[in-house]
Formats: sequence, structure tokens, C-alpha cells
Amino acid sequence: MSSVLSMVEKKLAALPVSVQMQLPDGGKIGDANARLRMKVNDRATLVNFATGQAGNLGEDYVEGRFEVEGSMRDLMNVAAAILNESPIDAARGNWFTGLARHLVSIYRHSTARDARQIQFHYDLSDEFYSLWLDPRRVYSCAYYRTPDMTLAQAQEAKLDHICRKLRLNSGERFIDIGAGWGGLLLWAAENYGVDATGITLSKNQHAHVNRLIDEKGLRGRVRMELLDYRHLDESVPYDKIASVGMFEHVGRAQLEGYFSKLRRLLKPGGLIMNHAITAGGVYNAEVGAGMGQFIEKYIFPGGELTHISNELAKAAIAGLEDVDVENLRPHYARTLWAWSDSLESQLDAARATLKPGLQGDKSLRAYRIYLAGCALGFEQGWIALHQVLFQHKATGRQDELDNPADLTFPWRRDYIYK
Repeated sequence: MSSVLSMVEKKLAALPVSVQMQLPDGGKIGDANARLRMKVNDRATLVNFATGQAGNLGEDYVEGRFEVEGSMRDLMNVAAAILNESPIDAARGNWFTGLARHLVSIYRHSTARDARQIQFHYDLSDEFYSLWLDPRRVYSCAYYRTPDMTLAQAQEAKLDHICRKLRLNSGERFIDIGAGWGGLLLWAAENYGVDATGITLSKNQHAHVNRLIDEKGLRGRVRMELLDYRHLDESVPYDKIASVGMFEHVGRAQLEGYFSKLRRLLKPGGLIMNHAITAGGVYNAEVGAGMGQFIEKYIFPGGELTHISNELAKAAIAGLEDVDVENLRPHYARTLWAWSDSLESQLDAARATLKPGLQGDKSLRAYRIYLAGCALGFEQGWIALHQVLFQHKATGRQDELDNPADLTFPWRRDYIYK
């Protein structure tokens, strides 16, 4: 144990944030005037600290093996500093490890298992999410069109950014796959006049959005269904498709099937917006140093990331052409810090929205670590957020750059940003 303690003391001395640590035996090490204070209740936590297992430390916090006084931003700076190696330096592996990962991905994403996994996360508590999300409950990366935007303004800017990229027009059939609490679905219907369908596997979200549809008098032109995307009817294709924050739940083994399904749901020449978290490393399906396992256990069971290069390859195999790619990584770091700061400012209220007792306290602790940890991950480039606009492969027209009236996608970006 003395060697572990020596490693801990060396790491404490090198941190960018002053930390005092109270050990399980009551002794204290570190700076007496520290900005961040940790009370360690379990010796295993010291081992995780010494070896840079940030994800295991997150689990230690959720399970009450240590307490912390200070800001989550300081705690995340400590987490980044104790890592022994980059959490995205995953090895390519061989054919056997690749096959094993593929089979695990297939197993994890049956329709029944996906429904349970989505409900585990999104049906935690609508009141809890409403405390720290914007009023529309848009639970995805915002778009800070100007630096002084509030979170609510940036989320509306994101919704409009997507609608502009999709070139939504009145009367078009539009579907939002994984529609959440209905932010994009209702924005598109109210501001662009589309006939809009949303699907979700969350019972809470399904009920919430259907209430909003009735309150806004949109019944008949807007609908929200409790449905897996794999069961969508392909007989009447859509003009435009959006998938925002859903791609991460699909599974790497299902990506070709996912994009093939979307292509079959789309009219020839139609557009798809795929807005998704992507891996920072080419080969890793999750962030290393135990962080991916933490998210799998406490936040998003069944979630799998892939690098943008793999996303583009799988879409191309399915017959889709990428016509616009934008990385919003810095925007998601700012979004997550806004969520984290909002949650941190009302911890007692948040605790009251969750199941009383140990389970609710664990959920709150998990989300404190999750939001701040993901903000750190986007800041560091361990994960990214890509918006990719796809359409059916080009028709081979010779006059596309002349932008004729019947061309779905103009080959200049002016229409998005003007």
C-alpha cells in the first residue's frame, strides 16, 4: 500500500488544481488550502487514482467510495491530468477480436433489448431532465451561432440549422427517428409546414410529445409513435429524414442495415440528416480508461460509438452519398457544460425528482459525473459530434452546379448560412 500512496502523492503534486485528500485511515495528504477536497472511504479508490482509471473513479464516486467538495470542472481537470495514456489509443486488433466485437454488438441490439436500454436512460424522470435542459428539452448538441447565445437560443439555432440543411418545405413528408421530447419534430412542423412523424422507444417521451401535439392543435399533421426504426413502413417514402442523437444506440454491427433502412424510407433525391456522437479514435467503440464502461453501466447501456470514417463508409455501402459534413465538437462541449452547471446549481431540486433513497442518490451522482465528464471528453477531442447530410447517390446530371429548380441539394453552402 505504501507504493500506491507514494504514487498518489506524486500525482497530487503534479495536478493543475490543488487537491487535499483524506485517506481511509483519517490521515490527510495534499494542499491544506486546496480548491478541491476528496474524502476517500475505500483503498481501491487510491489504486484507481494512482493508475489513472478515471472511469473506475467515476464508479467509486457513484457508489459512495469517495466524496468530493468543489466544482465539477476542477474534478474533471484532475481526471484528465491523472490519465497515464490517451483514452482513444485503442489497438486495431486482429480478425478474432473484430469478430468478437461484431457478435457482441449483434447480441446487444435486439429490438426488445434496445427498447429496455432506451427506457433505462430516457424514462429516468421527465422532471429531472426538465431541470437542466432547455425549455424544449432538446437533449443533443446545441449550435452557438453567436458566442453570447443562451442554451435555449443555441438549441433553437440547432433545430433551425438542421431544417435549413434538409431544405424543408411546406407539405413535405418528414420523419424524425429518435425524436426525443419533440423539439425538432415540432419546430419543423410549426416553422416549415411539413407533415411530420416522430418515433421513439421511450414511453415517457411518447406521452409527452403527444400531449404537446394536442395542445398545439397539430393533430393530423404531426404524429409521435412508440416504434423501433426497423419496423417503419417503407411503402410510402419520406421526402426528408432526421436522426438526431439516435445513431449512438444502433450498434456498430447494425450500421449498414441502419443506413439501408433509411435509404429505403427515402424518396429518390431526398435528404437525410444524421447528427451523432462519433469516436475520437479510429478503432475504439468507447472512451478508454474505464470511462466507456462507466457510461455503459450507469447512463447508456448498449451505446456504441464509431469513427466518422466508418460512418461514411457504411452509408456509402448502403447507397447514400455524403453531401455535407460538419463537426460540432466544440459546440457540444459548451452544451454539456451548460447542462452540468445547471444541474450543479440545483442539486436538491434534482434529488427530489428521482426515486428516494440510495437509488436516486446514485442516479444523481452518476449524472453529475456523466455530464461533466462528457464535456471534458469533447474538449479533449476524445469524442466528437458530426452532422452528416446524405442523399441518394448522384444521378450523373451534368448541370448540377447550375442549381436547377428541381435539384434537391445545391452544391454551395450559402443556403445554410445566409
